[in-house]
Amino acid sequence: QVQLVESGGGLVQPGGSETLSCAASGSIFRIYAWGWYRQAPGMQRELVAAITSTGSTNYIDSVKGRFTIASVNDKNVVLLQMNNLKPEDTGVYYCNADIRTSPGVGPSSDYWGQGTQVTVSS
Repeated sequence: QVQLVESGGGLVQPGGSETLSCAASGSIFRIYAWGWYRQAPGMQRELVAAITSTGSTNYIDSVKGRFTIASVNDKNVVLLQMNNLKPEDTGVYYCNADIRTSPGVGPSSDYWGQGTQVTVSS
């Protein structure tokens, strides 16, 4: 079984910074990609940032230049550095990973963390 555990988050003032981390543990053969999603109240969950095992990154336009996603591959950890936070960044942030648990053929699977609240407010 695989678990993703997030840490970080909380109340941050506008313009402030916060780093979220997510650690994967369990039966992991390979992690193909990581993603950070967020869900604001009354809104659908959206992909904020993603990184592949080759280091390719992708961000939604609203966070470009402010957020940075990075993976620490030998530790099965992904980070989301968030700078210049805005009230519209408020939401529950979820870690996601595309993981193969054993070698061989067949698809990999998506795993999710439990979510961590980020509130940007003065």
